[in-house]
Amino acid sequence: MNRLLLFLLLLCCQPLLAQKSTTRQMAPVASGTFVPLYGAAKDRVPVKGFLLDKYPVTNAEFLAFVKQQPKWQKSAVKKVFADQNYLRHWASDQSIGPDAAKLNNSPVINVSWFAAKAYCECQGKRLPTVNEWEYAALASETKRDATNDEAFYQRSLEWYSQPNPKYLPAVQSSFRNYYGVYGMIGLVWEWTSDFNSAMLQSDARAGNSNDQQQFCGAGASNATNVKNYVAFMRYAFRSSLKPSYTVGNLGFRCAQSSKVELARR
Repeated sequence: MNRLLLFLLLLCCQPLLAQKSTTRQMAPVASGTFVPLYGAAKDRVPVKGFLLDKYPVTNAEFLAFVKQQPKWQKSAVKKVFADQNYLRHWASDQSIGPDAAKLNNSPVINVSWFAAKAYCECQGKRLPTVNEWEYAALASETKRDATNDEAFYQRSLEWYSQPNPKYLPAVQSSFRNYYGVYGMIGLVWEWTSDFNSAMLQSDARAGNSNDQQQFCGAGASNATNVKNYVAFMRYAFRSSLKPSYTVGNLGFRCAQSSKVELARR
């Protein structure tokens, strides 16, 4: 009887223990404002303080998830939730394969938005919003907002111009930013909860609309900084996605709303 009671207590506490352990791997991002790519300088967007995973989710972490949640394994996932390339770099449902030693600690890729969302929710978290992600990604090692830091911008531009390596590096290999978050730029593209929110209007070139400039290229005319190529690439890439898509350089990390106000340091 006592053993049964102990088992039930452990079973009930397990999610809380798991959440506590993962919370320690998150960094607080203080509240503030920023100017998104398509915003005006005078209309800064507020972002409430939140917690963000220090690292993108790794292959090893996602493998543990699919073992606990078999419906997200390669052979079991429904096609409406992930395309045919889902986890294509893994050998099987429960094995990364012979390259596991090289991939365990690198960001998981080839995962759909549905799978990423399910993973975060399983951890008691959520995907970050576009605004949260862009806000946190503005930070360099020493500056909370490195928007006007030429060296920071150039490093980002150089990473985006490089081809993908055969084996992605470990999640700890990229730089640690002002908030203590690693690899916002320099490892993989990342899913956000509202990834397709930038395209407010459809492409009208092929329709009957008289506004022939109503397509993504014309949308750039309202950008605050028309030379911010790295931000243009991120917004354009997100807008090209569908939630079931899986891409060989697209991963994710999780966020969590903060119960306390995280003031700017």
